[in-house]
Amino acid sequence: MTARPPGPRTAVAVSPHLDDAVFSAGGTLAVLARAGWSVRVVTCFTASVDDPCPFALSTQLDKGLPAEADYMALRRAEDAAAQRVLGTLPPVHLPLPEAPHRGYGSAPELFAPPLAGDAVGAELESLLRPHLAPADLVLAPQGIGGHVDHVITARAVAAAAPLPRTCWWRDVPYVTRAPHAADGPPPSRPAGASEVTVDITTVLARKNAAAACYASQLGFQFGGAERAGETLSAVARAEARRTGSRYGHGEALWAGNRARRLLEALSPGSPREGAARVTS
Repeated sequence: MTARPPGPRTAVAVSPHLDDAVFSAGGTLAVLARAGWSVRVVTCFTASVDDPCPFALSTQLDKGLPAEADYMALRRAEDAAAQRVLGTLPPVHLPLPEAPHRGYGSAPELFAPPLAGDAVGAELESLLRPHLAPADLVLAPQGIGGHVDHVITARAVAAAAPLPRTCWWRDVPYVTRAPHAADGPPPSRPAGASEVTVDITTVLARKNAAAACYASQLGFQFGGAERAGETLSAVARAEARRTGSRYGHGEALWAGNRARRLLEALSPGSPREGAARVTS
């Protein structure tokens, strides 16, 4: 066995879009950062696109942004601000276009299986490998809700990351619409994976403040800025109850063996007395 090099442990969260990691696992990221980890979010689909197709353009017009605005540049700036609030490292924004720029021409198509000609998954896997290979812990979406970008991201992480060191979050806000849609394990889970509840009670305010940085998305996703924090707090309470945790607020992740041990070790003592509790 080789000794682990000195320095803080590293965690990489792979976010499909510029908000998903914070909405879904921002509390866990804040707990890791507070514990001295080096934490970075890598977001997959962040490219600005000139002359977008009508459906792609509609996704910014319906949020009150003019056609000439660089919608993705605005969102990248929101993400950088959110990561500063969480206390994580400056984010990495991969230069891949979102699904509406890859031939998905309607809302129903966004929640259907990936198009046969959409080869972005292989490119994403290649781009992710250098970020994930050295990470002590990898966080990724389960794909609850079935958004094609989330599904492609989950598959790419499963192919590129060491599965025992990977944990899979429950996608918010989709989980609020189908809370039991993914009570089972995510695709390609490693043998011996189990669901772990991370106590985010003391960092919930920080998570909510980070989520508030995504001002362009709050109306569409939560019905307004004032409701975003209420919804995220309610989800965290519901997750703690769903998993039988004694914590007031939690985030539940399916974790490989190594990932589970790392989450359990966030606080001294047994996992039932620390920051993470194994629930299955």
